[in-house]
Amino acid sequence: MTKHSPGDKTAFDVYAADYDGALARGLSVSGEDKSYFARGRIAWLRDCLQHMQAPRHTVMDYGCGTGSASEFFFDVLGAHHLIGTDISPKSLEIARQEHSSACTQFVLFEQYQPGSEVDLVYCNGVFHHIPPHERAAAVDYIYRALRPGGVLSFWENNPWNPGTRYVMSRIPFDRDARTLTPPEARRLLRANGFEILRTDFLFIFPRLLSVFRGIEPLLSRLPFGTQYQVLCRRP
Repeated sequence: MTKHSPGDKTAFDVYAADYDGALARGLSVSGEDKSYFARGRIAWLRDCLQHMQAPRHTVMDYGCGTGSASEFFFDVLGAHHLIGTDISPKSLEIARQEHSSACTQFVLFEQYQPGSEVDLVYCNGVFHHIPPHERAAAVDYIYRALRPGGVLSFWENNPWNPGTRYVMSRIPFDRDARTLTPPEARRLLRANGFEILRTDFLFIFPRLLSVFRGIEPLLSRLPFGTQYQVLCRRP
């Protein structure tokens, strides 16, 4: 088996049972819950892939946690099979209990052998938890999981946004995280073999200002959003 287990699994085992609760408390300042953001990310990704006509039959959720985004890969993205990988055995146990089906597989990183079989890897808010010296190995794992031409949807919290930093300070497992700026993320991905396709910024306006959300797509190339996506491809 490939030895790949970035970060500290015990830290996330501690939070597994209350992960959603801790996240909800942090996100409450936005007026939205985690499902709003998960659906929004995956809907945005779906639209990006439609322009590219890229397949999304087999999807990996890299750092899937408790699997709370699973339904959106099927309902929004139209995936056929989902592989959820994570460092935390307790989180994966919850994912299996709540999201298990014939179309899902939840495994530890070291239990999955990358074999160039995945069409799309989705990774949200994972790399700020990975120590910088381990990030290249994590990108390589993703690269080897993807088929040639496969796509990586790399989402991270935008440290240039003050709201992002405030929300992270309210979440116990994010307080000491080491964020990546968009240029740092692009350099990391490019240095490990990926072709950068685009960078988008989402989630500018909280619910209090939701009347303005209709213009967010027009602002997606400007670094205002609380999260950003680097979309890239394995050549």
